Amino acid sequence: MRPWTEQVYGIPPEQVVGSTIVTELALQAGVPVLMRRPEMDFLDDKEGKPVAINKFIGRRPILAAGNSDGDLQMLQWTTGAEGRRLGLIVHHDDAEREYAYDRDSSIGRLDQALSAAEGEGWVVVSMKEDWQTVFPEAKR
Repeated sequence: MRPWTEQVYGIPPEQVVGSTIVTELALQAGVPVLMRRPEMDFLDDKEGKPVAINKFIGRRPILAAGNSDGDLQMLQWTTGAEGRRLGLIVHHDDAEREYAYDRDSSIGRLDQALSAAEGEGWVVVSMKEDWQTVFPEAKR
């Protein structure tokens, strides 16, 4: 995500937490270069999300938003701390304007997190019911 978040969202790459690949310093013809190895440092999904947030930010967030079961552990970790916390799930349930997926989807599954939302006090936002606009019209 880091290569395109600044252009698309205005978020600089150093503020993006994501999966990383093991990188090491090597000398090539006497010049120090960073080399990516063919192995993951960690995968920023499921239990890796809280680990990544802690590794790069060093604090537990006060707000976590997700849209799939891959965000469940991040939501649990964020809202499981003392103090005011917000867990938010964006439910992709508008097949006409975007794409619908939840419990029985072959991709983008939202099942366990959706089930946990009410008991955990997380806010579930329905794209179909709560969003007036999903994609704005292109400016001419």
